[in-house]
Amino acid sequence: MAEIKADTTTHHHHLNLSEPDISDHKPSKPKRVASLDIFRGLTVSLMILVDDAGGEWPVIGHAPWNGCNLADFVMPFFLFIVGMAIALSLKRIPDQLLAVKRVILRTLKLLFWGVLLQGGFLHDPDKLTYGVDMKEIRWCGILQRIALAYLVVALIEIFSRGAQTKNMAPSRFSIFKLYYWHWLAAACVLTIYFAVIYGTYVPDWQFTVLYRESIDYGKSFTVACGVRGKLDPPCNAVGYIDREVLGINHMYPRPAWKRSKACTENSPYAGPFRHDAPSWCHAPFEPEGIVSSISAILSTIIGVHFGHVLIQMKGHPARLKHWIPVGCALLVLGIILHFTHAIPSNKQLYTFSYVCITSGAAALVYSAFYILVDIWGIKYLFLPLEWIGMNAMLVYVMAAEGIFAGFINGWYYEDPHNTLIYWIQKHIFVGVWHSRRVGILLYVLFAEILFWGIVAGILHRLGIYWKL
Repeated sequence: MAEIKADTTTHHHHLNLSEPDISDHKPSKPKRVASLDIFRGLTVSLMILVDDAGGEWPVIGHAPWNGCNLADFVMPFFLFIVGMAIALSLKRIPDQLLAVKRVILRTLKLLFWGVLLQGGFLHDPDKLTYGVDMKEIRWCGILQRIALAYLVVALIEIFSRGAQTKNMAPSRFSIFKLYYWHWLAAACVLTIYFAVIYGTYVPDWQFTVLYRESIDYGKSFTVACGVRGKLDPPCNAVGYIDREVLGINHMYPRPAWKRSKACTENSPYAGPFRHDAPSWCHAPFEPEGIVSSISAILSTIIGVHFGHVLIQMKGHPARLKHWIPVGCALLVLGIILHFTHAIPSNKQLYTFSYVCITSGAAALVYSAFYILVDIWGIKYLFLPLEWIGMNAMLVYVMAAEGIFAGFINGWYYEDPHNTLIYWIQKHIFVGVWHSRRVGILLYVLFAEILFWGIVAGILHRLGIYWKL
């Protein structure tokens, strides 16, 4: 995603990492960076895993509030990859106006698919229903957040070209100076985010449960706040601004906080609310909302910095000597901020400590793939991930968003639950292992992730890609 796209060439090319092609004068076919494709494929696979197996294995699902589980790394990884892709792809488009047109067009495509896939038009694959009440459509989502980050960072990349010197000095920190506009933008984003979350007054608020599948549908609740600078579920400025700007009817009705200990006795599993659950447990919350999406731009700026290192620095050791210390520094800073309770790591608020932890992890994971694949040449172990990464949009839509499963479930025998997918889950995976938890996990790994890896590999051989 972030390209949440694949290449249009029919043959797989590798970027010559010792002499990257950054010419602005000779147009050439885009060359793939194998490690980046594999990292993208891993991220899409993680999304499928945590979405489809997270219900049975909450330890890999989203943290109910503060904290960082496996699922909480997926979005920042995507944004980091978007940043790297921006640096690599825009170098091939010297014409500023053409580059802006392409960026705007891709942003609009991402917004369209985001609203279509996560706005509520397409329901759960098991429901066999579609359509959404426009009074309750969800405007924010994964692709919408990627679109915003992509648009902002890509425009900075395009319009700051003239401020960059042609030759970079040999100093280790000279690359920060070369792209100083990006870091000025990051400072502005961080300043705005801190000013909003710590400076905005959050008054008391009321809501009515409009989620039709809730047993509390139609009930009204009041949440007492009247505070400023809080980062708890009911009274944070992120949720307040989303309620005021988007409207509470257009927010995500099943936030992760519903699995918190304050809300359910089954925590971290989903379940009925406690009899003394606070009123905010029943409320919607937008995990990809306005303020948190502004903070998410930081993840993409860090990613574009890593792309600049790949382009500007010659040789593997120089790149790794920059990437690994930066990744470790970000990770350590985020952990310190979280465990000292200075700034808790929180995906739903997209706090600064969360940016540091997840961006640092992304940096180290990518560096590991770079060593294994682009330096040591151990690529065949990761071929399914590479194929998924080259056709990421297709796999995201069909598998992560459940479109293919919904299509298959539409063909049933006598009962809507008597489908091919249900039969495979029950008889091949759950029945064999006599455990629903283990069976569902293996089903996701083999019948979804590996299956789509093979499909993507076949499409790669045929030169078929879904490109945004």
